[in-house]
Amino acid sequence: MTDPAATHVADTEHRGLIAVLPSAARPFALLARFDRPIGWWLLFWPGAWAIALSGRATERWDMLLWFLLGSIAMRGAGCVYNDIIDRDLDRQVARTAKRPLASGAVSVKAAWSWLVILSLIGLAVLLQLNLTAAIVALGSLALVAAYPFMKRITWWPQAWLGMVFSWAAPVAWAQMAVGDWVTLALLYVGSIVWVIGYDTIYACQDIEDDAMVGVRSSARAMGGRVRGGVTLLYVIAVACWAAAVWRVFPTPLALATLLPAALHLSWQVATLKPDDGANTLARFRSNRDAGLLLFLGLLVVGQAA
Repeated sequence: MTDPAATHVADTEHRGLIAVLPSAARPFALLARFDRPIGWWLLFWPGAWAIALSGRATERWDMLLWFLLGSIAMRGAGCVYNDIIDRDLDRQVARTAKRPLASGAVSVKAAWSWLVILSLIGLAVLLQLNLTAAIVALGSLALVAAYPFMKRITWWPQAWLGMVFSWAAPVAWAQMAVGDWVTLALLYVGSIVWVIGYDTIYACQDIEDDAMVGVRSSARAMGGRVRGGVTLLYVIAVACWAAAVWRVFPTPLALATLLPAALHLSWQVATLKPDDGANTLARFRSNRDAGLLLFLGLLVVGQAA
Protein backbone atom coordinates (compact mmCIF):
# COMPACT_ATOMS: atom_id res chain seq x y z
CA MET A 1 0.00 0.00 0.00
CA THR A 2 1.23 3.52 -0.80
CA ASP A 3 1.99 5.60 2.26
CA PRO A 4 -0.68 8.36 2.39
CA ALA A 5 1.75 10.74 4.01
CA ALA A 6 4.16 10.33 1.15
CA THR A 7 1.51 11.10 -1.45
CA HIS A 8 -0.29 13.78 0.51
CA VAL A 9 -1.21 16.84 -1.53
CA ALA A 10 -1.64 20.10 0.37
CA ASP A 11 -4.93 21.97 0.01
CA THR A 12 -3.42 25.41 -0.66
CA GLU A 13 -1.27 26.38 -3.59
CA HIS A 14 0.70 29.62 -4.06
CA ARG A 15 1.12 29.49 -7.80
CA GLY A 16 -0.43 31.03 -10.92
CA LEU A 17 -2.68 33.99 -10.15
CA ILE A 18 -2.08 33.63 -6.41
CA ALA A 19 1.66 34.17 -6.83
CA VAL A 20 1.21 37.60 -8.44
CA LEU A 21 -1.33 38.95 -5.94
CA PRO A 22 -0.26 41.34 -3.15
CA SER A 23 0.66 39.39 -0.03
CA ALA A 24 -2.30 40.83 1.91
CA ALA A 25 -4.75 39.54 -0.70
CA ARG A 26 -3.38 36.03 -1.02
CA PRO A 27 -5.03 34.52 2.10
CA PHE A 28 -8.44 35.72 0.91
CA ALA A 29 -7.88 34.31 -2.58
CA LEU A 30 -6.85 31.01 -1.00
CA LEU A 31 -9.88 31.09 1.31
CA ALA A 32 -12.15 31.31 -1.75
CA ARG A 33 -10.05 28.59 -3.48
CA PHE A 34 -9.12 30.85 -6.39
CA ASP A 35 -5.94 28.75 -6.52
CA ARG A 36 -8.10 25.73 -7.38
CA PRO A 37 -10.41 26.63 -10.28
CA ILE A 38 -11.57 23.02 -10.60
CA GLY A 39 -14.28 23.80 -8.03
CA TRP A 40 -15.99 26.50 -10.06
CA TRP A 41 -15.80 24.41 -13.23
CA LEU A 42 -17.55 21.55 -11.47
CA LEU A 43 -20.21 23.94 -10.18
CA PHE A 44 -20.62 25.52 -13.63
CA TRP A 45 -20.98 22.45 -15.82
CA PRO A 46 -24.46 21.25 -14.73
CA GLY A 47 -25.91 24.68 -15.55
CA ALA A 48 -24.06 24.72 -18.88
CA TRP A 49 -25.42 21.24 -19.64
CA ALA A 50 -28.98 22.40 -19.04
CA ILE A 51 -28.49 25.43 -21.30
CA ALA A 52 -26.96 23.21 -24.00
CA LEU A 53 -29.69 20.57 -23.84
CA SER A 54 -32.40 23.25 -23.95
CA GLY A 55 -31.34 24.06 -27.52
CA ARG A 56 -30.91 27.74 -26.70
CA ALA A 57 -27.17 27.85 -26.01
CA THR A 58 -26.28 29.85 -29.13
CA GLU A 59 -29.24 32.17 -28.62
CA ARG A 60 -28.47 32.79 -24.95
CA TRP A 61 -24.68 32.47 -24.93
CA ASP A 62 -24.62 35.36 -22.47
CA MET A 63 -26.18 33.08 -19.86
CA LEU A 64 -23.17 30.78 -20.07
CA LEU A 65 -20.97 33.71 -19.06
CA TRP A 66 -23.29 34.79 -16.25
CA PHE A 67 -23.45 31.24 -14.92
CA LEU A 68 -19.65 31.01 -15.02
CA LEU A 69 -19.31 34.25 -13.03
CA GLY A 70 -21.93 33.04 -10.58
CA SER A 71 -20.12 29.73 -10.20
CA ILE A 72 -16.84 31.46 -9.40
CA ALA A 73 -18.42 33.81 -6.84
CA MET A 74 -20.72 31.31 -5.15
CA ARG A 75 -18.18 28.52 -5.06
CA GLY A 76 -15.85 30.99 -3.36
CA ALA A 77 -18.58 32.03 -0.92
CA GLY A 78 -19.39 28.39 -0.19
CA CYS A 79 -15.74 27.61 0.53
CA VAL A 80 -15.46 30.58 2.90
CA TYR A 81 -18.61 29.51 4.75
CA ASN A 82 -17.45 25.89 4.88
CA ASP A 83 -14.06 26.93 6.31
CA ILE A 84 -15.69 29.14 8.94
CA ILE A 85 -17.74 26.18 10.14
CA ASP A 86 -14.94 23.62 9.79
CA ARG A 87 -11.94 25.63 11.00
CA ASP A 88 -11.44 23.48 14.11
CA LEU A 89 -11.68 20.23 12.14
CA ASP A 90 -9.39 21.59 9.42
CA ARG A 91 -6.62 22.15 11.97
CA GLN A 92 -6.62 18.40 12.66
CA VAL A 93 -6.40 17.21 9.03
CA ALA A 94 -3.00 17.35 7.30
CA ARG A 95 -4.39 18.39 3.89
CA THR A 96 -6.43 21.30 5.31
CA ALA A 97 -4.32 22.48 8.25
CA LYS A 98 -2.79 25.32 6.23
CA ARG A 99 -6.09 26.80 5.10
CA PRO A 100 -6.23 30.53 5.96
CA LEU A 101 -8.78 30.23 8.78
CA ALA A 102 -7.33 27.04 10.23
CA SER A 103 -3.82 28.51 10.23
CA GLY A 104 -4.91 31.93 11.54
CA ALA A 105 -3.88 33.84 8.40
CA VAL A 106 -7.44 35.24 8.18
CA SER A 107 -9.66 36.12 11.15
CA VAL A 108 -13.23 34.87 11.40
CA LYS A 109 -14.53 38.46 11.23
CA ALA A 110 -12.58 39.14 8.03
CA ALA A 111 -13.80 35.86 6.56
CA TRP A 112 -17.44 36.87 7.15
CA SER A 113 -16.78 40.19 5.40
CA TRP A 114 -15.22 38.39 2.43
CA LEU A 115 -18.24 36.08 2.33
CA VAL A 116 -20.56 39.09 2.06
CA ILE A 117 -18.54 40.56 -0.83
CA LEU A 118 -18.64 37.28 -2.79
CA SER A 119 -22.35 36.94 -2.09
CA LEU A 120 -22.99 40.41 -3.50
CA ILE A 121 -21.33 39.30 -6.75
CA GLY A 122 -23.67 36.33 -6.72
CA LEU A 123 -26.59 38.71 -6.21
CA ALA A 124 -25.57 40.64 -9.33
CA VAL A 125 -25.81 37.38 -11.28
CA LEU A 126 -29.14 36.53 -9.66
CA LEU A 127 -30.59 39.81 -10.94
CA GLN A 128 -29.93 38.66 -14.51
CA LEU A 129 -32.35 35.74 -14.12
CA ASN A 130 -36.09 35.58 -14.66
CA LEU A 131 -38.29 35.31 -11.57
CA THR A 132 -38.72 31.52 -11.67
CA ALA A 133 -35.00 30.88 -12.10
CA ALA A 134 -34.16 33.37 -9.34
CA ILE A 135 -36.53 31.63 -6.92
CA VAL A 136 -35.01 28.25 -7.80
CA ALA A 137 -31.52 29.70 -7.29
CA LEU A 138 -32.41 31.01 -3.84
CA GLY A 139 -33.61 27.54 -2.93
CA SER A 140 -29.99 26.37 -2.93
CA LEU A 141 -29.11 28.49 0.10
CA ALA A 142 -30.58 26.01 2.58
CA LEU A 143 -28.63 23.16 0.97
CA VAL A 144 -25.41 25.16 1.06
CA ALA A 145 -25.91 26.17 4.69
CA ALA A 146 -26.47 22.58 5.80
CA TYR A 147 -23.64 20.96 3.86
CA PRO A 148 -20.74 21.49 6.33
CA PHE A 149 -22.71 19.60 8.98
CA MET A 150 -23.49 16.56 6.79
CA LYS A 151 -20.07 14.98 7.30
CA ARG A 152 -20.86 14.85 11.02
CA ILE A 153 -24.24 13.09 10.71
CA THR A 154 -24.14 10.88 7.59
CA TRP A 155 -21.72 8.57 5.83
CA TRP A 156 -22.80 10.10 2.53
CA PRO A 157 -22.14 13.86 2.71
CA GLN A 158 -21.15 13.54 -0.96
CA ALA A 159 -24.83 13.00 -1.79
CA TRP A 160 -25.69 16.34 -0.21
CA LEU A 161 -22.77 17.94 -2.05
CA GLY A 162 -24.20 16.44 -5.23
CA MET A 163 -27.47 18.29 -4.73
CA VAL A 164 -25.58 21.54 -4.09
CA PHE A 165 -23.11 21.26 -6.96
CA SER A 166 -25.83 20.22 -9.42
CA TRP A 167 -28.25 23.01 -8.51
CA ALA A 168 -27.22 25.16 -11.47
CA ALA A 169 -29.03 22.66 -13.73
CA PRO A 170 -32.58 23.44 -12.49
CA VAL A 171 -31.72 27.15 -12.32
CA ALA A 172 -30.57 27.16 -15.94
CA TRP A 173 -33.51 25.02 -17.06
CA ALA A 174 -35.94 27.48 -15.48
CA GLN A 175 -34.07 30.37 -17.10
CA MET A 176 -34.36 28.73 -20.52
CA ALA A 177 -38.10 28.17 -19.90
CA VAL A 178 -38.06 24.71 -21.46
CA GLY A 179 -40.86 23.23 -19.36
CA ASP A 180 -39.94 19.52 -19.67
CA TRP A 181 -39.17 18.85 -16.03
CA VAL A 182 -38.77 15.08 -16.47
CA THR A 183 -35.77 15.68 -18.73
CA LEU A 184 -34.38 18.09 -16.16
CA ALA A 185 -34.89 15.52 -13.39
CA LEU A 186 -32.87 12.96 -15.33
CA LEU A 187 -30.10 15.48 -16.01
CA TYR A 188 -30.08 16.58 -12.37
CA VAL A 189 -30.03 13.08 -10.88
CA GLY A 190 -27.26 12.10 -13.28
CA SER A 191 -25.27 15.11 -12.13
CA ILE A 192 -25.81 14.30 -8.45
CA VAL A 193 -24.54 10.76 -8.94
CA TRP A 194 -21.56 12.05 -10.94
CA VAL A 195 -20.68 14.40 -8.06
CA ILE A 196 -20.90 11.57 -5.53
CA GLY A 197 -18.51 9.61 -7.72
CA TYR A 198 -15.87 12.27 -8.21
CA ASP A 199 -16.05 13.52 -4.62
CA THR A 200 -15.61 9.97 -3.36
CA ILE A 201 -12.37 9.92 -5.36
CA TYR A 202 -11.40 13.25 -3.75
CA ALA A 203 -12.27 11.99 -0.26
CA CYS A 204 -9.83 9.09 -0.63
CA GLN A 205 -7.07 11.59 0.23
CA ASP A 206 -8.49 12.09 3.73
CA ILE A 207 -9.58 8.60 4.80
CA GLU A 208 -7.07 8.21 7.64
CA ASP A 209 -7.37 11.77 8.94
CA ASP A 210 -11.17 11.62 8.68
CA ALA A 211 -11.23 8.39 10.69
CA MET A 212 -9.03 9.99 13.36
CA VAL A 213 -11.25 13.07 13.84
CA GLY A 214 -14.57 11.27 13.31
CA VAL A 215 -15.55 12.76 9.94
CA ARG A 216 -17.64 10.52 7.69
CA SER A 217 -17.44 10.16 3.93
CA SER A 218 -18.51 7.88 1.09
CA ALA A 219 -14.85 6.88 0.65
CA ARG A 220 -14.75 5.59 4.22
CA ALA A 221 -18.12 3.90 3.77
CA MET A 222 -16.93 2.06 0.64
CA GLY A 223 -13.61 1.05 2.17
CA GLY A 224 -11.76 -1.25 -0.21
CA ARG A 225 -14.58 -1.12 -2.77
CA VAL A 226 -14.01 2.48 -3.91
CA ARG A 227 -13.21 1.62 -7.53
CA GLY A 228 -16.28 -0.59 -7.88
CA GLY A 229 -18.49 1.92 -6.10
CA VAL A 230 -17.37 4.84 -8.26
CA THR A 231 -17.79 2.71 -11.39
CA LEU A 232 -21.39 1.96 -10.45
CA LEU A 233 -22.06 5.63 -9.74
CA TYR A 234 -20.65 6.69 -13.11
CA VAL A 235 -22.71 4.03 -14.91
CA ILE A 236 -25.87 5.36 -13.26
CA ALA A 237 -24.90 8.94 -14.16
CA VAL A 238 -24.36 8.10 -17.83
CA ALA A 239 -27.64 6.15 -17.91
CA CYS A 240 -29.54 9.15 -16.55
CA TRP A 241 -27.91 11.49 -19.06
CA ALA A 242 -28.70 9.04 -21.89
CA ALA A 243 -32.35 8.98 -20.84
CA ALA A 244 -32.43 12.79 -20.81
CA VAL A 245 -30.88 12.94 -24.28
CA TRP A 246 -33.34 10.35 -25.58
CA ARG A 247 -36.26 12.47 -24.45
CA VAL A 248 -34.89 15.46 -26.36
CA PHE A 249 -33.76 13.63 -29.51
CA PRO A 250 -34.72 9.91 -29.59
CA THR A 251 -32.11 8.53 -31.99
CA PRO A 252 -29.07 6.28 -31.41
CA LEU A 253 -26.88 8.93 -33.03
CA ALA A 254 -27.82 11.38 -30.26
CA LEU A 255 -26.74 8.85 -27.64
CA ALA A 256 -23.39 8.54 -29.40
CA THR A 257 -22.59 12.12 -28.38
CA LEU A 258 -22.25 10.85 -24.81
CA LEU A 259 -19.51 8.39 -25.76
CA PRO A 260 -16.51 10.73 -25.22
CA ALA A 261 -17.65 11.63 -21.70
CA ALA A 262 -18.43 7.99 -20.90
CA LEU A 263 -15.01 6.88 -22.09
CA HIS A 264 -13.34 9.57 -20.01
CA LEU A 265 -15.16 8.41 -16.87
CA SER A 266 -14.16 4.82 -17.70
CA TRP A 267 -10.53 5.92 -17.90
CA GLN A 268 -10.82 7.54 -14.48
CA VAL A 269 -11.90 4.37 -12.70
CA ALA A 270 -9.61 2.10 -14.74
CA THR A 271 -6.53 4.09 -13.69
CA LEU A 272 -7.68 5.05 -10.18
CA LYS A 273 -5.32 4.25 -7.28
CA PRO A 274 -7.34 5.03 -4.13
CA ASP A 275 -4.25 4.90 -1.87
CA ASP A 276 -2.25 7.37 -3.96
CA GLY A 277 -3.06 10.99 -3.10
CA ALA A 278 -1.55 12.43 -6.28
CA ASN A 279 -3.47 9.93 -8.41
CA THR A 280 -6.83 10.58 -6.76
CA LEU A 281 -6.36 14.35 -6.98
CA ALA A 282 -5.52 14.11 -10.69
CA ARG A 283 -8.54 11.87 -11.40
CA PHE A 284 -10.78 14.22 -9.44
CA ARG A 285 -9.52 17.28 -11.32
CA SER A 286 -9.99 15.52 -14.66
CA ASN A 287 -13.74 15.83 -14.18
CA ARG A 288 -13.39 19.36 -15.56
CA ASP A 289 -12.68 17.64 -18.87
CA ALA A 290 -15.50 15.14 -18.37
CA GLY A 291 -17.87 18.07 -17.87
CA LEU A 292 -16.63 19.75 -21.03
CA LEU A 293 -17.04 16.58 -23.09
CA LEU A 294 -20.59 16.15 -21.87
CA PHE A 295 -21.36 19.81 -22.57
CA LEU A 296 -20.18 19.46 -26.16
CA GLY A 297 -22.30 16.35 -26.64
CA LEU A 298 -25.41 17.98 -25.19
CA LEU A 299 -24.76 21.09 -27.26
CA VAL A 300 -24.88 19.01 -30.44
CA VAL A 301 -28.08 17.28 -29.32
CA GLY A 302 -29.74 20.53 -28.26
CA GLN A 303 -28.97 22.27 -31.53
CA ALA A 304 -30.03 19.27 -33.62
CA ALA A 305 -33.33 18.60 -31.85
